[in-house]
Amino acid sequence: MDDPKTLVSTDWLAAHLNDPDLRILDGSWFLPQMGLDAKATYDAKHIPGARFFDIDDIADNRSELPHMAPPTEKFISRMRAMGVGDGHQVVIYDQHSVFSAPRVWWLFRLMGKTDVAVLDGGLPKWEAEGRPLEDLPPMVRDRHMTVQRQSGLVKDVTQVAHASKLGDYEIIDARARGRFIGQDEEPRPNLRKGHIPGSKNVPWGDVLTAQGTMKSPDALRALFKGAGVDLSKPAITTCGSGVNAALLAFALELTGKSDWAVYDGAWAEWGMYNDLKVATGEA
Repeated sequence: MDDPKTLVSTDWLAAHLNDPDLRILDGSWFLPQMGLDAKATYDAKHIPGARFFDIDDIADNRSELPHMAPPTEKFISRMRAMGVGDGHQVVIYDQHSVFSAPRVWWLFRLMGKTDVAVLDGGLPKWEAEGRPLEDLPPMVRDRHMTVQRQSGLVKDVTQVAHASKLGDYEIIDARARGRFIGQDEEPRPNLRKGHIPGSKNVPWGDVLTAQGTMKSPDALRALFKGAGVDLSKPAITTCGSGVNAALLAFALELTGKSDWAVYDGAWAEWGMYNDLKVATGEA
């Protein structure tokens, strides 16, 4: 079911590709160890009219943590320069399938913008279906944008520490199982191994089908419940650096759950401070 506020199919996008108020964003981002340049791959091929949304640039660069959510003024400035503004329907895709696009979706939601959706299956599905691609930069016209930051959609380390201690939120970690239980090394240097005490593990890839599309709402509910998540409680999602945390938040949204927030600092922050408790092993 296509929903322009959450998830749309490649058929939906193809049917609306020439709508004057449609704005398509390539929100691709790659893990540092992958050695790939998201902007270069965008330049080589993208969906017609797509603009590149640089997750590492449209961020709070005053923070030492990676790609933290940007100040509202910076978000507005970058979006206006990209020709994205009020009255636009935004569709975001990435070059994996569904991986980093939900991070951009969450940033728009954080800024109070709701006419924004993720392309199910991303560029791989679009390309596999033989749909059009181009390597030309889009024609951009400045567009006014107003935002109203939704502070409830993000949590800081103090709030997460309280939630871990009190147990009043479900904290859900998107990292691979080996990292969650503290068996595997963290890809970023100088981080402890393990997870936030009391958190549950739903590895990000588990929310996707074998074809790289999002699982159905029923399947997602079963996935979260199978991981021990009580869906009646509000949720905080986390991961390595805040990208896949947004994917879990997006998956929760698809189930109809709206009382979720993203821990933006994620393990890049929690794993750095020795005064924050860390759990290891199986629950």
